[in-house]
Amino acid sequence: LEEITLKPVQDTGNVLKQGYLEKRSREHSFFGSEWQKRWCVLNRRTFYYYANEKSKQPKGTFSIEHCSARLAFHLRKDSRKRCCFELICPGKRTYEFTAPSPAEAEDWVDQIQFLLKDLSSLTIPYDEEDEEEPYNDVDSSDSANTASHNTTLNQEEPNIEMEEDDIYEVLPGKQPNKQ
Repeated sequence: LEEITLKPVQDTGNVLKQGYLEKRSREHSFFGSEWQKRWCVLNRRTFYYYANEKSKQPKGTFSIEHCSARLAFHLRKDSRKRCCFELICPGKRTYEFTAPSPAEAEDWVDQIQFLLKDLSSLTIPYDEEDEEEPYNDVDSSDSANTASHNTTLNQEEPNIEMEEDDIYEVLPGKQPNKQ
């Protein structure tokens, strides 16, 4: 079993979207379903929801792989119905959310759909901005060319002869100890 280490929201890595959403609780009360304000974080594969943005331990987390996201105006009857969306996770459950605005709801759905498309793709997305320069070690200052590095070492020092079986390096200004 994988052990999930708990991290503050901002340290979950690769955060693509985060913000407050209202999440519908699974348990419906006598007075209807309950919407609870949650700090939600979306990274490449996982959706986290926390009590607030300072929480270190998520109230819940689920993989978005194999899920689908869509706007869901039928979830509410009030003025915020155009702010609703749902994440349908086959074999698990459907998560229902209300964003602060219709535009925010669309953005959450778009971000999740983009990730799902990326996760289901067999090719690695290619971004021309990330194109690497061809490898060139001739004029690179941080990669040492071993042959030239060894021949240029200690050029100012007089050449000190060493016995064939002597494996110790002679430091500049020191004579090898004879035994």
